Amino acid sequence: MDTSLIGLDFTPEINMARYLQKIRRYSLLSQEEEYALAVKYKETQDKAVAYKLITSHLRLVVKVVLKYKGYGLPLNEMISEGNIGLIYAINKFEPDKGFRFSTYALWWIKASVQKYILNAWSLVKLGTTAAQKKLFFNLRKIKNNLQLTDDRELSTEILNDIASYLDVSVQEVTDMNTRLKAHDGSLNAVVNNDDSEGGAEWMDFIYDNKPNQEDQLAYREITTYRRRLFRQAITVLNPREKDILYKRRMSEENITLDDLSRVYNISKERVRQIELNSIRKISKAIETMQ
Repeated sequence: MDTSLIGLDFTPEINMARYLQKIRRYSLLSQEEEYALAVKYKETQDKAVAYKLITSHLRLVVKVVLKYKGYGLPLNEMISEGNIGLIYAINKFEPDKGFRFSTYALWWIKASVQKYILNAWSLVKLGTTAAQKKLFFNLRKIKNNLQLTDDRELSTEILNDIASYLDVSVQEVTDMNTRLKAHDGSLNAVVNNDDSEGGAEWMDFIYDNKPNQEDQLAYREITTYRRRLFRQAITVLNPREKDILYKRRMSEENITLDDLSRVYNISKERVRQIELNSIRKISKAIETMQ
């Protein structure tokens, strides 16, 4: 569904008071009215019906968004994301399952707003697991309730209590607390203002452990040389030795000594001896070629 259906683009030019005044014009729906409209929309996909459902729940979006205002993100953007979640809810809602649309829409609105916060609050992705998302959206609230408003480290007792309450590990609480206290910085920021570093940026001090072109070329040449030596050296082995060495050391399958002992009708110890002797013969052949 096109988001322009809402007809209320909440831009920075429209402040919160004006926006609230505007959406109050839309009356709330009773449970019976919600159900009737939801059934009609599911049957007809009538945009006018969807518009009435959406506009009657815009205040619900604002109510959800205000709970997340402590994250320092623009309210207008969070409300826009919440409105998108509201539209998704209309398309997914099944009125015959017995739930109110407002109850169902609440989940979609929160999910949409939380996704925006996780993506926008930090340049570094935060909530990749359910536990991390739970921590991100509850740790700040818990710390506020405990009046832990400064950036001091949490005591072991408090860490254990929070971990137990949220059903996560103490390490996860510690990591998220450290992450929330930190601030993102640009890799292009100047390290200091004096002339000792010549205006160096943080990017200049990042070590790249990937091999350079010269190293890659040298590695390929050495690898090619070693393979050529091995192909020449393996010719000193007879067919049985080649087969045992290949199946024991170069095959992706798990070939056991017992398997080969049955194939060649010899003992497992004899198979092992042939394998080791083959390796010695190849090593000796390579030494003579270098």
